[in-house]
Amino acid sequence: MTPQLRQQARRHPRRGVTLLEMLVVLAIIALVIGLGAPRLIDSFGRARSQAAEVAMASLKGAVQLYFVDTGRYPSEAEGLGALMAPPAGVAGWRGPYLDGDEDLTDPWGRPFLYRSPGAEGRPFELATFGRDGQSGGGGEDSDISL
Repeated sequence: MTPQLRQQARRHPRRGVTLLEMLVVLAIIALVIGLGAPRLIDSFGRARSQAAEVAMASLKGAVQLYFVDTGRYPSEAEGLGALMAPPAGVAGWRGPYLDGDEDLTDPWGRPFLYRSPGAEGRPFELATFGRDGQSGGGGEDSDISL
């Protein structure tokens, strides 16, 4: 082998990436993900809670339209299903007041809670228990009522 070929065959020490450099890059990526992931997950939780509030406001409007048409709010026994199908013996029903049955469920897949009459003299109350489906809690698990 000629001296020129031997010199070309030798690997230049600065070519390529060393294992140490790769480990440093991976550590930096892991650090960035470790710091950013909890904030991203928290924002998803807030988004679901805000979606529940918006859905409940829409549901409240549908219940009020039901009242305008029929002269009364759905009873607790009839529930929110009265917005989708006319209850027996109700005159003036002009529904359905919602686009579909999915409007009756919260972002976590459980039906919204309906109480009539509501607390503090309100004619009705809408609620959801949040992500955990149980009364109380904080953050995404907190109760939302309207």
